[in-house]
Amino acid sequence: MQKRFGAVMSAFFLLVIGTGGFAAEAERTVVDAAGRTVTVPNPVKRVICSGPGALRLLTYLAGQDLVVAVDDIETGRRRFDARPYALATPAYKELPVFGEFRGFDNPERILSLAKPPQVIFKTYPGMGHDPVELQEKTGIPTVILEYGNLSTHRVRLFESLRSIGAVIDSRIRAEAVIDFFDAAIEDLKRRTEKIPPSEKMTCYVGGIAFKGPHGFRSTEPGYPPFMFVNAANVASGPSRPKKASQQVTIAKEQLLTWDPDVLFLDLATLQLEGEASGYWEIRNDQAFKSLTAVREGRVYGVLPYNWYTKNFGSILANAYFIGKVLYPEQFEDVDPAAKADDIYTFLVGAPVFREMSALFGNMAFKAIGE
Repeated sequence: MQKRFGAVMSAFFLLVIGTGGFAAEAERTVVDAAGRTVTVPNPVKRVICSGPGALRLLTYLAGQDLVVAVDDIETGRRRFDARPYALATPAYKELPVFGEFRGFDNPERILSLAKPPQVIFKTYPGMGHDPVELQEKTGIPTVILEYGNLSTHRVRLFESLRSIGAVIDSRIRAEAVIDFFDAAIEDLKRRTEKIPPSEKMTCYVGGIAFKGPHGFRSTEPGYPPFMFVNAANVASGPSRPKKASQQVTIAKEQLLTWDPDVLFLDLATLQLEGEASGYWEIRNDQAFKSLTAVREGRVYGVLPYNWYTKNFGSILANAYFIGKVLYPEQFEDVDPAAKADDIYTFLVGAPVFREMSALFGNMAFKAIGE
């Protein structure tokens, strides 16, 4: 009996060793942003990301090597590009294409990939191909993510990061990214929350992109960098919308009435040609040239942040630069360009600030006209 027991145990341990230890579960489940329980393989080694920002979030979690195909926005070579994750990972441009950008997936192309994905991550489910239908057509688990933001919907963003982490077994990295965002926002708040309103310069940001470039009258009452540094944004107030990422177009006469102390220009506007560009407007339009900030040289370029949806790293980088302009004493220890590269290195794995600024005329974090 003792010999038989010993033989059985020996066989058991050989089995364990042969499978690399105690066998892991072949599947796991995750509840996605739509409340669906999705069963995914374990481990996951091949994925694709559909919809604005999905690939960005995966890159934040250092999942670049898992990507087997991309949508067509990743493979084009454009004059302008404000997506740090794409600049940091040029290998994305060489991958096969599975569909069109903004979530217009092609199920047939997905199934014909030489290395088909085990999981599809999808943001903005109401845009492009329906995710439930996509899963049914391909037989590939499709995890819906809510992109969220860093202000009013930060919890939803963090839930999506955790969902990706659970699927690709990167939970520790997900928590590190969440902590990084929280720490940066808290640092910005700490530096500026005690500054009395009477000591704040008023400010305005123009040229905000929304599904494409816009002119200088395009702004955002809930512009996150202004919110994080407690700026006196003239476009925000009791009678004006405060919803984060709610782009609005104001009347020229209104901006002239406000006449803010400092102006910021989102460089996404450079994509427009001639008189449509916010850059052209502040340099050539006689009404805008009459603004105090324009006359006295207080107009500064900031990085485009709403480019294939929100670039969270650029939001934080802009906030540190804006803080430096508005409150130099509170940000005396900050070099905005170096801070931007610190942010990008952590989030996407490379310091891409100068490369991105060069695509926009080297005007980021500088006075326009320098």
